[in-house]
Amino acid sequence: MNAILQCLCSISPLVEYFLSGKYITALQKDCSEVATAFAYVMTDMWLGDSECVSPEIFRSAFGNLYPAFMKKTQQDAQEFLIYVLNELHESLKKCHRKSYEKGSIPRCCRKTIANEVSIITQLFEGQLNYSIMCLKCENCTYKNEVFTILCLPIPSDYECSLQDCLQCFFQQDTLTWHNQIHCSFCETKQETAVRASISKAPKVIIFHLKRFDILGTMKRKLRTDIHYPLTNLDLSPYICPVFRKHPKYNLCAVVNHFGDLDGGHYTAFCKNSVTQAWYSFDDTRVSEIPDTSVQTATAYLLFYSCQPFSIPIKKCKS
Repeated sequence: MNAILQCLCSISPLVEYFLSGKYITALQKDCSEVATAFAYVMTDMWLGDSECVSPEIFRSAFGNLYPAFMKKTQQDAQEFLIYVLNELHESLKKCHRKSYEKGSIPRCCRKTIANEVSIITQLFEGQLNYSIMCLKCENCTYKNEVFTILCLPIPSDYECSLQDCLQCFFQQDTLTWHNQIHCSFCETKQETAVRASISKAPKVIIFHLKRFDILGTMKRKLRTDIHYPLTNLDLSPYICPVFRKHPKYNLCAVVNHFGDLDGGHYTAFCKNSVTQAWYSFDDTRVSEIPDTSVQTATAYLLFYSCQPFSIPIKKCKS
């Protein structure tokens, strides 16, 4: 919880949204407890006078909805992050009529315009487009899928780059045998070629490095040293051409995992938008670290933003 909260509290546009008080008008009356508690943590961390902040109110509110996280047992940081983002979205969403982009944009690249919008969807939500081609008749269909976290495979046991992981995720995959897909033209299951691309790139993209590997009855943690850039991550090769408008992405936070599948410990590296310095958060231990220390073989979650770093400002009452 500590590692994830530190990372979320380092994302400038999210901080600005809560410190400005904009969240208050968006709160849903029947599920506002978690979002309000999150806002209190955010405010205390950025504007409080204490050197340390207790997230106990947030933990209690969150635990009432998800009792598993109240137990003193091992939990997965990625799962916790998914639940937090989902709960914040449910608390702050506004409903709109669901629609699709039209016009001259190719059908394969059209974005679905969500019927529920919140600060979470505006910052973290992206969309994948899957092209699905029957290898017999070559008919091609398209499927859109929304994501908030991209789970990337690790193609090496020893050393690779984040671009290697991305290329592995976005490479064409052939579905054969029991994985065949029904073709509406052939009217039977056929071997199929599937390739994904990004049809909507989020402002903040989160990568989950799939270090926990299961091969039959064997389970292991991949300790691959993955090299990831601190600045200028280029996602354009994976984005549908008509939507290559985002600038390159810069790293703003990292969650590290130490240990194995049965137990471990999480820490966070976060870039402070005021000082532009990197800090290490290890429970009660906080220290400034050089840029060269941000790259480690323990990285588990990577937060990249195409938004410029800015100083969060609390809105003054008139």
